Amino acid sequence: MPALPDDEALELLHHGELELEGRLMDASNATLRAVITHGGTVARCVYKPVAGERPLWDFPDGTLAGREYSSWLLSEATGWGIVPPTVLRDGPLGHGMCQLWIDEDLQSDDLLLGFVPAQKVPRGWRRIMSARDEDGRAYVLAHADDPRLARLAVFDAIANNADRKGGHVIDTLDGRVHGVDHGICFHTEDKLRTVLWGWAGEPLPDEAVEVLEKLRAQYHSGLAESLSAHLTPAEVAMVSVRVNALLHSRRFPEPDEDRHAIPWPPI
Repeated sequence: MPALPDDEALELLHHGELELEGRLMDASNATLRAVITHGGTVARCVYKPVAGERPLWDFPDGTLAGREYSSWLLSEATGWGIVPPTVLRDGPLGHGMCQLWIDEDLQSDDLLLGFVPAQKVPRGWRRIMSARDEDGRAYVLAHADDPRLARLAVFDAIANNADRKGGHVIDTLDGRVHGVDHGICFHTEDKLRTVLWGWAGEPLPDEAVEVLEKLRAQYHSGLAESLSAHLTPAEVAMVSVRVNALLHSRRFPEPDEDRHAIPWPPI
């Protein structure tokens, strides 16, 4: 299906009729794909009902949909368009998150990240960790030195994304890179887990610094208020803390050696 302009996508997501197609079985929570229709516009979307959320020991029950929506609010504030158009609405299985389905460019030969043979890591790629397959052959988890991924790494640091798997990075048909599946973000404790550690400790790009400065201003002029409808006051406050910390260091964060900083499975 062709890409929709964001304003049309949001209109569709808010008011369209959902017809469920099936469930994404790899997801840990109820994640459904649906056809959504409004007027003459038809697209696919991901629908995650709150009733299908599995309890987590470190996140309050029934909050994952709101965290997904908060991630979209943050993405919009950056201007990077990282998170696909997302709304909260009622659906066939009750209230939940509804997000535009993004078609991945499966035909592209230009991979952005993954496990590659240790002797065949593409030139310029950032190495994250070493591994071996069941036959003992050496592989490396690595990602491209791509500014679109760098934006995603900065976004995850602000959102405190605890689950940036490779499968949550969508390389689209129109050349954009989206991040999806943001249900476990915004915790007050440092929980950043990602496969995008390739720039750890390096200076932030000038573009990222400009966006962080914009976010600091927007935080006090509406962003905090928007987030407060879906996050706790402490979680909203920590968004500002993380933005200011990144501006102070002007460097990509580094993994915490006292905890697992890469999600499992990584891809």
